[in-house]
Amino acid sequence: MSDPRTTVVVITHNRREELLRTLAELARLPERPPVIVTDNASTDGTAEAVARLHPDVTLLTPGRNLGAVGRNLAVRRARTPYIAFCDDDSWWEPGSLGRAADLLDRHERLVAVTARILVEPGGREDPIVAELRDSPVRGPDWLPGPALGSFLAAATVLRRDAFLEAGGFHERLWLGGEEELLATDLATRGWWLTYVPELTVHHAPSRARDATLRRVHGLRNTLWFCWLRRPVRPALRRTLDLARTVPRDLASLRAFGLALAGLPWVLRERRVVPAAVEARLGALTEAQRESTARRYVG
Repeated sequence: MSDPRTTVVVITHNRREELLRTLAELARLPERPPVIVTDNASTDGTAEAVARLHPDVTLLTPGRNLGAVGRNLAVRRARTPYIAFCDDDSWWEPGSLGRAADLLDRHERLVAVTARILVEPGGREDPIVAELRDSPVRGPDWLPGPALGSFLAAATVLRRDAFLEAGGFHERLWLGGEEELLATDLATRGWWLTYVPELTVHHAPSRARDATLRRVHGLRNTLWFCWLRRPVRPALRRTLDLARTVPRDLASLRAFGLALAGLPWVLRERRVVPAAVEARLGALTEAQRESTARRYVG
């Protein structure tokens, strides 16, 4: 049966065929969710193909590549209480959106539920699932799964109003670990995030990706996040730890250079989190040091 509670939001850039497959999968969902696509200035005919083949999809064309901020535009356009993010190369499994909405209905301080990710073809679990399942963050007993310190925008359903009140994705972060800052700002407002293995997203990784650029942005954004929200000692400790553990190559050098260049605005916008939220961030840092370093290898 259709479910009017959730809108699916997708951003895309020059991945026409992957996006069309995703939209076809979303169209088959029993929940029949409204879908909003922000086309980040594709030049491969993406917008034209979506308009022709999926006229029921709301298509936003801002005329330039906004990165993750393209999601903000779509969320503002949505009219449902919940938003399901997915990428142009991923899609939700039938029934998962309804179950996610049920959980958000049931728990008033729960802001986001993140799903298990299966990599296609083959349906094997993405390695990140183990980190979600074994999250070191301690949460209240009422949570329907492990408490999380952040979320994955390709596999999460969250509350629209809370997203907008927290400001959405920061325009300076672009893409690559952009969720961490938003998740922390939500936690500062008293919200909780969780992983729920009964929810499933399928991911067929696109070959149209610049892994090096994503690594540069991911490392830069991690450094910016540290100095935007964490106390001086943990931020400095995290910075030095990353300097020791990331690959010693031009991509890492570029990331540190970009992070340093952004220091003036970072210091202007710096707001240190409360001690309880910092405790969660510290637990995540300790638990994920090795896996995070591997992730920056790309």
